[in-house]
Amino acid sequence: MEKLRILLADDHAVLRDGLAMLIDGESDMSVTAQAENGRDAVRLAREDPPDVAVVDVSMPLMNGAEVAEALREQCPGVRVLALTRHADPAYVRRLLQAGAAGYVLKKAAADALIGAIRIVADGGMYVEPQLAGALLQRTLGATRPESAEVEEPLSAREEEVLRSIAWGRSNKEIAAELGLSIKTVESYKAGAVEKLRLRNRSEIVRYAVTRGWLSEDSAPE
Repeated sequence: MEKLRILLADDHAVLRDGLAMLIDGESDMSVTAQAENGRDAVRLAREDPPDVAVVDVSMPLMNGAEVAEALREQCPGVRVLALTRHADPAYVRRLLQAGAAGYVLKKAAADALIGAIRIVADGGMYVEPQLAGALLQRTLGATRPESAEVEEPLSAREEEVLRSIAWGRSNKEIAAELGLSIKTVESYKAGAVEKLRLRNRSEIVRYAVTRGWLSEDSAPE
């Protein structure tokens, strides 16, 4: 099995080495490069593009948002996962606007980081659920978007799939959890977004906030 190639960028060598040991301990991942500042992170990604760049938000020369923007333009195939101690939704919003596909707090458990890397590498987005809810409540409010006004209700399975997507699950993970094929999951997703007239994952998460799907007691099984 081909391993996921990971670039680590953090100006704290001890933390960076610890993360490298954690990631290299996974059978499907390998740290292929390390950078101690944002400029080196971009250079290394250009020279040997990884699958995922795990990038600290606060770094010398170029911060995490600047790195995400540069990689979006110069290495569009590289997925960026921001790693930070900042839990302020403003940081999340800035990183996602810059092109990051995920946002993980440094205090999160090790398995949360590993799971986030897999989700991002699989084409999904990851923001810790509590933080995602706070971000969207602040930036969008609790009003239901016009695009979510529907005439035809979602089926139970369509809602289940859409809820899992909002919580950051990838199609592959949802398929495994529900005992479905990936194509079936994609079919349910397509039916749901067509009914709701949602255009992208951001609008799915926005809809989920208005429905109360991102509260702790509403998490998928």
